[in-house]
Amino acid sequence: MKNKSNLEIRNMFDKISQKYDFMNNIISLGLNEFVKTQAIKALNIKPNSKVLDLCCGSGDLGKIIKKLQPSCDVIGVDFSQNMIELARKKNPNITYRQMDVTSLAFEKNSFDYIVMGFGLRNIQQKNKALEEIYRTLKSEGQFLHLDFGKHNIYSKIYDSIILFLVKFFTKNTKPYKYLILSKRNFLEPDELIEIFKFNKFKYYTHKNLLFNIISYQIMKKNKI
Repeated sequence: MKNKSNLEIRNMFDKISQKYDFMNNIISLGLNEFVKTQAIKALNIKPNSKVLDLCCGSGDLGKIIKKLQPSCDVIGVDFSQNMIELARKKNPNITYRQMDVTSLAFEKNSFDYIVMGFGLRNIQQKNKALEEIYRTLKSEGQFLHLDFGKHNIYSKIYDSIILFLVKFFTKNTKPYKYLILSKRNFLEPDELIEIFKFNKFKYYTHKNLLFNIISYQIMKKNKI
């Protein structure tokens, strides 16, 4: 798969933003909210925590966090302005900022928790993004990464179903073909954990869901 530039990826998400939530529900087979809620619950976020939602898209993870812990201060970040505008309309009680994940405009040790759902595989400079996540996490803060999981037979069946549904529900199939290819070429959960460890994180836990098609990993920043 030819790597897309950051600008190409940003433009792609800008273009699909209006149908983003609708298509997410379609391609997740209606399990989008369930999967994200399970991942957020695993963090066991404490009241009054400060949480950063990276590659926030339309703001699903932040919305779930505020539902479970209304007292939390949640900030959502995405590089797509259209996605940010969509998230603001959905979640007026959350602060959103357009920003590059590889260069976060936050002080070090700012957040108790940082979450990222289905975003890291779209970032070219992954290690730089992880450096920024580690820098802005507080001592012993937790980082949740959620994305597709193992490249097994169920994952291949899922890809075939999704491509069929995408063709049925939208004329613009190109972005979703890219997303499927990026999924197939992305690291598996065990490989991701090793990458996180390489970037100073300490392993906490992980779990595979839906026949290992989806996976989340929770890492911690070392005590300072």
